Amino acid sequence: MKMMQLMAGAIHGGAEAFFSRLVPALHADSVVQTAIIRHDSKRAEALQNAGIETHQLAYGGMLDLCTPTRIKKLVSLKKPDIVMSWMNRASRMMPVGQWQRVGRLGGYYNLKYYKKCNYLICNTPDIFDYVITQGWPVKNARVISNFVNEKIADPVQRNSLNTPSNVPLIFAAGRLHKNKGFDVLIKAIARLDDVCLWVAGEGPLKDDLDKLIADLNLGSRVSFLGWREDVNALLSSADLFVCPSRHEPLGNVVLEAWAQNTPIIATASQGPKQLIDDGENGLLVPIDDYSLLAEKITILIQNKKLRENMIDNANKKYQDEFSQKIIVEEYKIFFNSILND
Repeated sequence: MKMMQLMAGAIHGGAEAFFSRLVPALHADSVVQTAIIRHDSKRAEALQNAGIETHQLAYGGMLDLCTPTRIKKLVSLKKPDIVMSWMNRASRMMPVGQWQRVGRLGGYYNLKYYKKCNYLICNTPDIFDYVITQGWPVKNARVISNFVNEKIADPVQRNSLNTPSNVPLIFAAGRLHKNKGFDVLIKAIARLDDVCLWVAGEGPLKDDLDKLIADLNLGSRVSFLGWREDVNALLSSADLFVCPSRHEPLGNVVLEAWAQNTPIIATASQGPKQLIDDGENGLLVPIDDYSLLAEKITILIQNKKLRENMIDNANKKYQDEFSQKIIVEEYKIFFNSILND
C-alpha cells in the first residue's frame, strides 16, 4: 500500500500532533508514505528521521498556485493508492485521480473543503453524526479515534516550577480560549485550600486569566507554563488531571491522562462524555459548574482507593480501544477496504 499524506496545519495543534504520531506508526507497520507538509523544519526532520520522504510547501491561500501544482506533480510521480488530507486547506488542494481520496476530520469543519474527497475519517462518533447530517453518505465515512504518546514519562520536578512537593497538584492543558473553560477551573481552585494548578498552553485569554487569578488572590498557586512538548512528564508530576472544556470534540488530553495513569476529572462536553464512564475511569461534572468541580477534586484527592480503581479501569479501556496498535490496525483495515471497493 502506498499513500500520500497532505498536512496543511500549524506548528502546534492536536491534529498536527496526531499526524506526527500516525504517519511514523503506519510506516513502521509497512505502509509506504510520502508526506507533503506546510513549512516546518522540526516536523520535517522528525518525519525524515522516521524514514518517511517529506516535502515542505507553502499551503497558501487562493493565490497560491504553486502548492497544488507541486502536489499534482508529486502524485503523478509517486502514484499512491490513497491520498489523505489533514485540515481544510490541504483538502481543498486534494488532487483528483485514480487514487482513493480520504479527508481526516478532527472537528466540525465546513464540508465545502472536502468536495474532492470520496471518504472521510472522523475521530469521534459526534463528528461522524455531524457529517452525515450534512449529507455525506454513511458508507463513505468511518469513525477512527486517535492514539497518544504511550511512553510513561519521568515526572517534572515540582521545585523546578516553584511548586511545593507536599500539596496536591492539578494539571490542565489546552489553548487558552473560552472553549477550554480554564476560568471555571481557576474558580474551582479558589474554593480549595493548599491545592496548586499547572496549565500548559498558549492563547488569547492569557491576560484575562491572569486578572482572574489576581482577583481571586491565588498568587503563586496557579502557574501558566506556555506551550509544552513534555505533557506526559507534566501528567506524571500531577496528582489529578482536569479537563474543564465547554467544547471538546474528542479530548486527546483524556487519552493522554489515561495512558500516563493520571486520574481525570472532566466536564461533560462532547468528547469526554463519550470517552469517560463516570466513576469508573474518570469523573464527569456539568459544564461551567465550578462549585461541583471543586467538590469532585476534593473527593478524588482524599480517596486513594477510588484513584487507583479509576487508573486501572482507564488503562484497560485505553489499551483495549485506543492504543497505537488498535488504532493503526483500524486505519489499515479501512484503507484495505476502500482499495477493494
